[in-house]
Amino acid sequence: MVGLVVAGGLGALLLVWSGIIGVGASTGHWKATDWFLHWAMRSSVRTAALGTTVPSFTEGMLPMAAGHFEQGCALCHGSPGTPAPASVRNMLPVPPELKDKIPAWTDAELFQIVQHGIRFTGMPAWPVASREDEAWAMVSFLRRYQELTASDYRTLAGYAATRSKKIERLTETCNGCHAPERLAASSLVPRLAGQSLTYMQQALAAYASNARPSGVMAVATEGLSEDERKNLVAIFARQAPSAPMQPMDQSLKDRGERLANHGDPARNIPACLNCHEKDDGNAAIPRLSGQPSAYLVNQLRLFREKRRGGGPYHLLMTRAVEHLEEEDVEPLANYFMGRHPSR
Repeated sequence: MVGLVVAGGLGALLLVWSGIIGVGASTGHWKATDWFLHWAMRSSVRTAALGTTVPSFTEGMLPMAAGHFEQGCALCHGSPGTPAPASVRNMLPVPPELKDKIPAWTDAELFQIVQHGIRFTGMPAWPVASREDEAWAMVSFLRRYQELTASDYRTLAGYAATRSKKIERLTETCNGCHAPERLAASSLVPRLAGQSLTYMQQALAAYASNARPSGVMAVATEGLSEDERKNLVAIFARQAPSAPMQPMDQSLKDRGERLANHGDPARNIPACLNCHEKDDGNAAIPRLSGQPSAYLVNQLRLFREKRRGGGPYHLLMTRAVEHLEEEDVEPLANYFMGRHPSR
């Protein structure tokens, strides 16, 4: 029996060594091989998804995810606005058209695919493994994908033209996500108009070096030179800050105002405005007023979980929020969203 096993193993090695088994993509898989690979993939994803907690999805997740899909995913999968290029039909396996495939997967299974990718298929993992929040935003977009018309999709995805190096086109690309008229309280994307020049320069440098992990921004800023980054942030820094958004809950705003102005000495929580938005303050510290509350909530949670990198002062912020409780986060975000931005 042992001899047969050894002989079988040697025979298999000899078969592979001979080169008879083709690896070319032009001929495709045998039907049995194709079935087995898909069965193994579905079984693996199903098992990996067990016990995954699915977060609540919000409308604010959709534009950020749609913009990333347009830049990072549509090239292979196509989109509701544009079919995939003919060249991808020569890949093996062929990247699927997603409208017909998404219903077959649960939210937890879609997250496993988006976050970890699929081996031997060309489907990559999410660009930054630590940003599960971004991968979940993509799942929320995929769940909505079936319903989107071409017009709906273009409205969500904005304008993407990163392959052009003209500064006007690059600025339009940024505005595809960051334009004030595209942002609401539920947005996960920040306003850039009137933000500190120094802060934005350091933020883009941190994205480029992965000191501030973000799969979305890694793709959005890919290939930009240092000079291009400087030119872009200078344009946004010169713009007037947008008017504040209406606070969603006055009681939350009042509690946030107390924390922002006075902190909570009993819990060793410093006042936010001790550092942020001071007339003679450090230009590397960002302005918070007028930012969407959902964006601020997400950033505060990333800092509390020690997953938010950034410029030279990000560790100071990590220490500043370490005693915040979850119930402090939304009041602070709600207050700053409704606070008038300063110059």
